[in-house]
Amino acid sequence: MLKTTDMLLLLICLVGTSDSLYKQWIPDTNYENKTNWDKESVPCGNDIVQFPVQRKVSVFVETTHAVQEMRLPVDGEFILNSGAGFYVVSGQDPDCGAGVTTKFKDSESLQWLNPALWQGSATLDDLQRGNFLFSVHEESVPCQNDDVVFKASSSFRVDTSTSQSSVPVKSVSVLGKKYESTSEFTQYLSSPSGRLQFHGSSAVTVGNQECGDPSGCACGNSVNHKRICSTVQCASLGCKKPLLPVGHCCEVCGAIVTIHFATGFNLQTYRQRIHHLFLVLPKYKSIQLGMSKIFKSQQLMGIIPFGTSPEIQVVIVDEEKGIQSEGLARDILKDARSHGSSLGITEAEFQASSGTSSDQTGGSAGMVVGTVFGVLIGISIIITLVFLIRRGVIQMPSSLPSLPSLPSLPSLSSFRRSRDEEDLNGPIDHGYDNPIFDKPNLMPEAPGLYATETKNSISMTQSGVHFVNPVYDDNETDFNA
Repeated sequence: MLKTTDMLLLLICLVGTSDSLYKQWIPDTNYENKTNWDKESVPCGNDIVQFPVQRKVSVFVETTHAVQEMRLPVDGEFILNSGAGFYVVSGQDPDCGAGVTTKFKDSESLQWLNPALWQGSATLDDLQRGNFLFSVHEESVPCQNDDVVFKASSSFRVDTSTSQSSVPVKSVSVLGKKYESTSEFTQYLSSPSGRLQFHGSSAVTVGNQECGDPSGCACGNSVNHKRICSTVQCASLGCKKPLLPVGHCCEVCGAIVTIHFATGFNLQTYRQRIHHLFLVLPKYKSIQLGMSKIFKSQQLMGIIPFGTSPEIQVVIVDEEKGIQSEGLARDILKDARSHGSSLGITEAEFQASSGTSSDQTGGSAGMVVGTVFGVLIGISIIITLVFLIRRGVIQMPSSLPSLPSLPSLPSLSSFRRSRDEEDLNGPIDHGYDNPIFDKPNLMPEAPGLYATETKNSISMTQSGVHFVNPVYDDNETDFNA
């Protein structure tokens, strides 16, 4: 007989390693949906039905309806369920009242990038049962590895305009049919129904593969962050220190757990573990938890960017200013300390909207190595800058104070001489002495040629001896004479 923990582990293993989710479009253009009518009720036999004349619309009709009159748009369609249709009542419908003109609402402005218009679940069964997942705004919109679902018995109209020319997803289900082939779905988009249901500057494409990384894959919606957030209205918060999760448009009251992982970490398995260990508990019934893989930018000495680091972000929010969220965050950290090695977790920490934060668990050696590495790079940069300034490669602005004097460095030539003396066990014999160049004080006092009253004819410098040749000196010889 299996124990409870064994059954839990078996259930987690059966879930699989896929990180793709099912994202379902919420609005519809169904005739029977009273929210689609301006009078907030479905028209009856005494009513005049009016659709926007200049708008395109695809309307799904599930049953039979009586009408007094119907005014249709220039471009539109009715998708009739089996046995559905319309008929005109002769006389008055006793169950309808006096009769009004009711208008079908315009659905032209409903955007693909609006996170409030999507629901996400881990499985199709959860989607049908209403077990929806909480996600940051970027990931509430379908990600590149997600399955997109439009309800089977419904129609819709969605503006697919994004910052890119295409909207890649894994699959799209429309009217109960699942499209995974690019060619097949492209053909549907060019059909009359497809043109009425999908519009906008970006084309939805299918065929992306499942996420092959057990630790999760990037959603791919960060490029549309501004457009996603333009559809979101943030509520006022009452917590002490609101938090802004990566990929979210608004600050939240709650907690954020950051998990660093190694080979062997499985995001879907860990998501199920947290759900079965904590979210089923009565004390956490009001908790909303979203978990995803993010890529946080890394900065050297807090200034210089040098790449990104993958992390698991666990966003926890509740209705009580984040108090329960902080408690759950602490429970998750305790579980990470106890079972992190078997789960592939190397380090975990959290911050809460109450202003408290946790000490990191695990990863101390990595932190030390990273700190030492950063310090060494900083010292190397400083030494290089000082060397280049002293060599004249980099000029310091005159308005800045001068650098403090540093000990002079030996020149390359003196270094070579000292090395030669060491190699030959003594000074090198450079040959005989030249009285003109090696001993200037032995030169005769020839008047005129070596006069020093107006100009030094022979000078000694570190680079050698220089003298003036009167034949080629323009100041001494007049070639016009």
